[in-house]
Amino acid sequence: MYLLLPFDSLLCNLLGISLTLWFTLLLVFIIVPAIFGVSFGIRIIYMKSLLKIFRWATLRIERGAKESNHAVYKPCSNGIIAKELTSLEDEIKEIRRSGSNKSLDVPEFELSDIFYFCRKGMETIMDDEVTKRFSAEELETWNLLSRTNCNFQHISMRLTVLWGLGVLIRYGFLLPLRVALAITGISLLVMGTTVVGYLPSGRFKEFMSRHVHLMCYRICVRALTAIITYHNSENRPKKGGICVANHTSPIDVIVLASDGYYAMVGQIHGGLMGVIQRAMVKACPHVWFERSEVKDRHLVAKRLTDHVQDKSKLPILIFPEGTCINNTSVMMFKKGSFEIGTTVYPVAIKYDPRFGDAFWNSSKYGMVNYLLRMMTSWAIVCSVWYLPPMNREEGEDAVHFANRVKSAIARQGGLVDLLWDGGLKREKVKEVYKEEQQKLYSKMISGNHEDRSRS
Repeated sequence: MYLLLPFDSLLCNLLGISLTLWFTLLLVFIIVPAIFGVSFGIRIIYMKSLLKIFRWATLRIERGAKESNHAVYKPCSNGIIAKELTSLEDEIKEIRRSGSNKSLDVPEFELSDIFYFCRKGMETIMDDEVTKRFSAEELETWNLLSRTNCNFQHISMRLTVLWGLGVLIRYGFLLPLRVALAITGISLLVMGTTVVGYLPSGRFKEFMSRHVHLMCYRICVRALTAIITYHNSENRPKKGGICVANHTSPIDVIVLASDGYYAMVGQIHGGLMGVIQRAMVKACPHVWFERSEVKDRHLVAKRLTDHVQDKSKLPILIFPEGTCINNTSVMMFKKGSFEIGTTVYPVAIKYDPRFGDAFWNSSKYGMVNYLLRMMTSWAIVCSVWYLPPMNREEGEDAVHFANRVKSAIARQGGLVDLLWDGGLKREKVKEVYKEEQQKLYSKMISGNHEDRSRS
């Protein structure tokens, strides 16, 4: 028994030295640089090394598939079937021209017109523009994550060993490190904003609040091994305005807040999220709503209007899509944010899916499961573009203004601009959309050629 005591003492000493070294490296290479907003370039080297490994793994898969006479699946770049944009009238004219001699000048129903609606229905089933926006992107190269590769199978021993080594690194090293950083960042945010909340209002409190928020969000960014490139920083949102961005993931907030200082908008939660919200609102004026208040559009609009009219308050950060889209497109913006008479600062966010899929499919994964997938990915790499500020033009309604801002974001981010409401992933298609096609066809066969919109 006594002979084991020296061994136990040595083991404890080694464990203590290991933990001390671990936290020292954590502090020196991650936390301190995050506090001062600097980087040693380690993540860039890490990213470039991963790209070389991914390319080698993909070439090995293609060579293995060629040797075994198997076709390798190559996804389309954007997942969309190319189609020409034509009107209801033009397409039915073409159908009638090929099937009968009747023209549209005769206000009469033709049986062949049914083929147009049958074909459109089949195209919609085969190439649904809405449903495909809520599934993960397929990659042309394999990133050693089995959940992102349709061709994952045993190709060679070296490739299998490399994949297994990647699992050990991601779950054995990166996951504990990232969890420790996330806990550190969240703890500092709660403690820091609580302390700042006791300071008297003034410039010093605003200065401290800004730096506490930036410091903690930057630590949380490190917790995801996020590599973010910001473009056109001169267009950063300013006080008294609204920042609107496309929405892919809950971490969009961290991505933007680690480079700017925003007032958040959202519903009041309980549990840990509620603790964070109560601490944050002590340090700066965020806009939190009770569950019963969220459904009152007029109350929400009034609270937001009162906030932006005070030019000393922070710009509000809003995601007008209202749901997460899979990093390939931008869907309909809710008009509420654009009814407020203030400057809008558009921001485009585009993630690089090669290192990890940032999209949150909330109908498939819970928040805990999603965060686990994020923290066991290789990294989160994205680009952020600050677009020039935009204002509502004279005579322009909120819907057209929202569409104009959405188009600018989609164009800059290389995303597909869609008119569909993202809420369709949980709801049935509204009857008004069906009635719109019926009205178009009714006007056409009745001889009314005015105000025809493109189908």
